[in-house]
Amino acid sequence: MKKNAIKRVLVLDLARQFKEIKKDILPAIGHTLSRGDFILGKDLALFEREFARYCGVKFCIGVNSGTDALFLGLKSLGIGAGDEVIVPVFTYIASALAVTYTGARPVFVDVDEQTYNIDVSKIEQAITKNTKAIIPVHLYGQPADMKPLSGIAKKHNLKIIEDTAQAHGSKYRISAGKWRLAGGIGDIGCFSFYPTKNLGACGDGGAIITDNEGIYKKLLMLRDYGRKSRYEHVSLGYNSRLDTLQASILRIKLRHLDKWNAQRRKKAGIYNKELKGCTGIILPKEDDYTKHVYHQYVVRVKNRDEVMAGLNNEGIGVLIHYPIPLHLQEVYRNLGYKKGDFPVAERVAREIMSLPMYPNLEDKQVRFVSKSLRNIVDK
Repeated sequence: MKKNAIKRVLVLDLARQFKEIKKDILPAIGHTLSRGDFILGKDLALFEREFARYCGVKFCIGVNSGTDALFLGLKSLGIGAGDEVIVPVFTYIASALAVTYTGARPVFVDVDEQTYNIDVSKIEQAITKNTKAIIPVHLYGQPADMKPLSGIAKKHNLKIIEDTAQAHGSKYRISAGKWRLAGGIGDIGCFSFYPTKNLGACGDGGAIITDNEGIYKKLLMLRDYGRKSRYEHVSLGYNSRLDTLQASILRIKLRHLDKWNAQRRKKAGIYNKELKGCTGIILPKEDDYTKHVYHQYVVRVKNRDEVMAGLNNEGIGVLIHYPIPLHLQEVYRNLGYKKGDFPVAERVAREIMSLPMYPNLEDKQVRFVSKSLRNIVDK
């Protein structure tokens, strides 16, 4: 590669993805516009059926965001005031806000330093008589360790709501030769279709999946004003429906998801190879019980601000997911946690850095980013 051949690498470039599928997306949008069935329309019903089949479950309910997926999922399980729900302390804040919206209390647990997912060994000490559920977050595209977590839930009669907002299509090994898709292992799986996700809409969107018909029927009413018929409302419901237009886009994108995830894994493999042996960089770890889909490719460095500035000077986009653990967020000061309570999350939050990662990222761009990072860290 010629020196300075690459001028700029975006941390994410959705325009490239649109260019790839433009010939399929535009007619799909046109068909929805022609039908005019914008709310609870044909393509929503079809997407729900197709996404449930893809995830290996019986039911899917489209809602208006990943946050609402978690909130309505919790509501469908009867969780509310006086209850407690266990949440990893290192995640996007929506995982905890959904609990708070119900009136329940999020109880934080530290994370594993290698996978950044909830530390299963620390869950039981956080369980009280008020605990009703656990929300494992499949962070950055890698499933949490669901087998021992499910054992704890069963032992203490707790529900599992999987936050799968970053892990569409990722897999977890249930037993030798048997894999399940993330989101389809617990009682409920919740997804976000925010545009940046592995399966992203062109705006907000989300979905809930389950094998439980009773939960499915509750969710149908919860997302649509508690409606039994057009003007008959039998329970407290909400306005949280996935738009048909977004569903028509997601139907097209779903057909590409496995290919896109494979491309993400390929880019991650190049990063791993190019950055291997650089002592100043901690690379992501993929456990052997998972198939990581690399929603983010996250490394750790000690002098992060300096490294990020160096990469920015090279025209390379980088982000931090996430700089402040939940127990140190101002909104949760009332929970009584303090600095030092979750040392792993606090250490990780000071060091993590997300490198460019998306299916249409060129291999030469990955190598350019890797070389630039190594040069900066090795100075």
